[in-house]
Amino acid sequence: MNSSVNRIVIVGGGTAGWLSAGIIAAEHFIAEHSASDAQSSQGFQLCLIESPDIPTIGVGEGTWPSMRSTLQKMGISETEFFRECSVSFKQGTQFYGWITGKDDTYAHPFTLPHKYSETNLAPHWQSVRDRVKFADAVCPQSRLFGDKLAPKNIATPEYAFNLNYGYHLDAGKFADFLRKHCVKKLGVVHISANMTAVNSSDNGDIVSVTTDSHGAIEGDLFIDCSGSQALLLGEHYGISLVSKKQYLFNDSALAAQVPYQNAEDPIQSCTLSTAQSAGWIWDIGLPSRRGIGHTYSTDHHTEEAARTELLNYIAATAGEQAAADANLRKITFDPGHREKFWHRNCVAIGMASGFIEPLEASALVLVELSATMIAEQLPANRQIMDLVAKRFNDKFLYRWDRIIDFLKLHYVLTRRRDSEYWIHNCETSSIPDSLQELLAIWQYQAPWHRDTSHIDEMFPSASFQYVLYGMGFTTQTDPMQRRADRETAKMAMSLFRENTQRTEQLINSLPTNRELIDKIYKYGFQKI
Repeated sequence: MNSSVNRIVIVGGGTAGWLSAGIIAAEHFIAEHSASDAQSSQGFQLCLIESPDIPTIGVGEGTWPSMRSTLQKMGISETEFFRECSVSFKQGTQFYGWITGKDDTYAHPFTLPHKYSETNLAPHWQSVRDRVKFADAVCPQSRLFGDKLAPKNIATPEYAFNLNYGYHLDAGKFADFLRKHCVKKLGVVHISANMTAVNSSDNGDIVSVTTDSHGAIEGDLFIDCSGSQALLLGEHYGISLVSKKQYLFNDSALAAQVPYQNAEDPIQSCTLSTAQSAGWIWDIGLPSRRGIGHTYSTDHHTEEAARTELLNYIAATAGEQAAADANLRKITFDPGHREKFWHRNCVAIGMASGFIEPLEASALVLVELSATMIAEQLPANRQIMDLVAKRFNDKFLYRWDRIIDFLKLHYVLTRRRDSEYWIHNCETSSIPDSLQELLAIWQYQAPWHRDTSHIDEMFPSASFQYVLYGMGFTTQTDPMQRRADRETAKMAMSLFRENTQRTEQLINSLPTNRELIDKIYKYGFQKI
């Protein structure tokens, strides 16, 4: 029980496995060495076992801005990342049809409202809400969405920015890129093999996993990145999945890769999310193609109906021929998460820990956060591992609950009543108690810093503002307070004007998404 935790074994590759390997390896400064050196070394070792027979799902991914610091810490060149992984810039999400199902739209940008740390502009915006959308009033970024502009210039150093951004990327290429970087630069040992057995010690810990071509691989800590199969945490230890379908109904998706009509077509600089009768369609722009998919609820929709809606969308946005040629892949999932994520000396990351619909691209950030916590709080020995595991489980149970609250918020504010799907989403029984409490509070006070109870909240209060007020929510203001806040209101109007001026300045100075990506391929970013 007092043995040191020096040998980490990751079971499963793909984005989750290799991103976890890179984050942990970067934290512990694995020296470059050969596989034979690693096996004989008494120091820190990390190996990843990847099946050669299981392809990456890879339907196209969106990331949060946190991925910039993650890649930078791993020592990855942003220029090479763009060139190798079909990357484009993601500055947030544009929503269509979520409010009324007609021509409505609103934005959730990645950049905070202007002077957000000093002033909460939300209460003051309500007096001009009929003249300007909330995101446009408080932040330049949503206007950049419409013009498909980039968040920076080619002269801006790697990972720096004018406006906060994440990425759209090809998931298959990203996994390959991470594998090469982890093996060549961070000393991760790659074992291409199928796992055939899990071997336990007398105390119930995993002592090794047996592979079909490399024998038994021993370790002190095993990380389950085996996808929805959850071969270690789920199958071996029997840690069950806690369904969250009572809150988030979507459990299937149809996905396609769609070419541009012309090679120089503009590239979206945000994710497009278009509501449908029983789900929604994502549209992700990469440099060479678009990733388009429809996630839906099988309790409210048939596969054929979802297919028709998706093909209609492709035909309308990419042409009839693109719709006729589309090869749709079906993906099914049980929305939920494991009842715990770290059990004995095994911890699950990625789909092995759970999955809910891809709205707001929360899947990869959970991988980042999970691997980072393991890297930073890696138990010194087996004796304290259970204490670290308890902290990990408490943290991520809280984080999953916050994700569910935030995603459900997009549904409960709708005014759509054109299908059972939207009607059921607004029923009280489908809304978590924690979200109901927040909605009750927000009727009288706008979200701001008081709504952040943890220093590392996944969603800042600004994100709740963008969704709330983008979808037409009203926070009542007290007349007495309005009179007391006249000076603050005057300052807020000045900030609105400053935001308008900055917006125009950025629109006139920033290149389009495609223009900047072309320059990255040709010249590359400046190194910091």
